[in-house]
Amino acid sequence: AAFEGSASPAISWNEESARRGLDELFSLTRQYKSSKTYRGLLDFIARFRFYSPFNAMLIHVQMDGARFVAPPHRWLQQYRRSIKPGGHPLVILQPMGPVLFVFDVSDTIPEENAPLLPREVTNPFEVREGKVKVVNELELTIKNACRDGVEVSERVAGSQSAGLIKPANMGRSLDFQIKERPEPEFVQIPLRYELLLNASHSDAAKYATLVHELGHLYCGHLGTPDERWWPDRRGLPYDVAEFEAESICYLVCTRLGIDNPSDEYLACFMKANKETLPISLECVMKAAGLIEQMGRQRLKPRKEKQKVEAGR
Repeated sequence: AAFEGSASPAISWNEESARRGLDELFSLTRQYKSSKTYRGLLDFIARFRFYSPFNAMLIHVQMDGARFVAPPHRWLQQYRRSIKPGGHPLVILQPMGPVLFVFDVSDTIPEENAPLLPREVTNPFEVREGKVKVVNELELTIKNACRDGVEVSERVAGSQSAGLIKPANMGRSLDFQIKERPEPEFVQIPLRYELLLNASHSDAAKYATLVHELGHLYCGHLGTPDERWWPDRRGLPYDVAEFEAESICYLVCTRLGIDNPSDEYLACFMKANKETLPISLECVMKAAGLIEQMGRQRLKPRKEKQKVEAGR
């Protein structure tokens, strides 16, 4: 689409990137610009699955050799370990609060009669074996997508056809469930987007496709109904938008333990290119975290903008 008389939303949004903490790593310090360092970052976040992608990113920025982190009270209560004198605190975001200080296992020492550290601490990056079922994550993510006006449907297509998300024709609404007991309760959400999945694919392949397409949405590639929810970044070059969506798919699926085509995509790109594309790290991490949350719990409806009457 053309944006006559003004810069595209993507260009306007990128002009403000220096104000965004994570994106300064790209625009100012050039950290993670090389394909090798960016892949290292993704692999770290993919394996550091005990924290959100955004917080795992913050941990990597401060200590790329971190193995397992926890706040001091958890080290003491759960593992009987105290923080070493001069231990290096790491800052992450705390749910429903400002920040939380955590310490890596390398900055702790055992108290008297401390138990042996469990495998989750000694080898947090251990590769999980066996096939992971994603039926619950798939169904719950589809239900949660309704709160943003996304209708997910399936169609039979060839094996090479995955999925697609696009703006929908307005005029009808979706039922978004907000309560199960004592009786189901729903709210009406305007239909905004249509997301198609290939009915011939496995649940894992459907989930990977769903994550990829929602990655496009929550990175703002299709615009936004409310910039408090996610940004409007229409007008990005196609390859940049795809790179962001593939990065999100790789992070979410790998952290869940399922194979995904984004791994091969990223490997091929990084083999052919020494530098990454000018993506938004902040958008990638936030979108990945949101999509993970959508597969774990039922989310509450979005807060709509309040219309302010003239003169008030």
